[in-house]
Amino acid sequence: MGLTVREEEFDSLEAEWNALMPNSFSDTVFSTPLWQRIWWQELGQQGELLLYSFRKDGKLVGVAPMMRQNALLSFIGESSICDYLDFVVSREAEEEVYRALADHIESLEWESFSLSGIPAPSPTLNRIPSLFRDKGHSVDIRVEDVCPRLELSPTWDDYLATLTKKDRHELRRKMRRLEKAGDACYYAVEDTQHLDEFLSLLKTSRQDKARFMTPKVENFFRAMAQALAQAGYLRLFFLEVNGTKVSSAICFDYGGWFSIYNSGYDVAYSSLSVGLLLKAFCLKEAIAAGRRCFDFLRGAEYYKYDLGATDMPVYSITVHR
Repeated sequence: MGLTVREEEFDSLEAEWNALMPNSFSDTVFSTPLWQRIWWQELGQQGELLLYSFRKDGKLVGVAPMMRQNALLSFIGESSICDYLDFVVSREAEEEVYRALADHIESLEWESFSLSGIPAPSPTLNRIPSLFRDKGHSVDIRVEDVCPRLELSPTWDDYLATLTKKDRHELRRKMRRLEKAGDACYYAVEDTQHLDEFLSLLKTSRQDKARFMTPKVENFFRAMAQALAQAGYLRLFFLEVNGTKVSSAICFDYGGWFSIYNSGYDVAYSSLSVGLLLKAFCLKEAIAAGRRCFDFLRGAEYYKYDLGATDMPVYSITVHR
């Protein structure tokens, strides 16, 4: 029996979609129905939702979360909010699903088919270009960004040993300086009780972050944080010095990975490197929790490499009809 393709709604797909996630390459929080639904509700309503299921013998083996805006067909989501985007496809059915997906997309009305946020090892990066070139379309592929990440060591001391001598020395020196500054501590909360303080630190730390946090984006952050907290994926970290919250970071604990999504700090404490140190403490907590990978997500900020990360490219694919 061949694959069946059907247009669906979030409600009709959510349970099966969640069950499919661990058996797909795109098992990140950004591809969950939870994340995708919230993005669509808060930021995506200006487009037309095109959410397709692929079933084999009645079992869900693929989800294509897409939208159409005028003549542009794309993933649900946008790169400034969603660090990774992809199709959700069972590893055992990749060839069949991608071929059926390409045939179905070919039957739709569009002029450009644009996919962003595809991580380098994704099967989408290999299969979609060849399938659409075979159909006579032109295909552009480019590196869109990098997501530095690192495989985690079993202990904090083992992790420190992986750093260069210079980076290890600098990290320890900054930690000692923080200890001498007063009563310093860091901690994580798994609810949104202190979300306002996180947002305040984020907006005051850099002008570009303040511009990014428009009312619509802030509404998305609040809805996303609440939903992820209820699902058990949210970790909101704070660093305090003498009882004052001086830096904060929002992290996701999903699928055995820790990801740091965004952060902010009090510029009055810049001399204590409170932004970088809290990220190091997040990493330390991920190691203590036995997670296998720490993902710094998008951006080539220098501190990520000081903490030992290496680049993982993120690609975009554009098909021109």
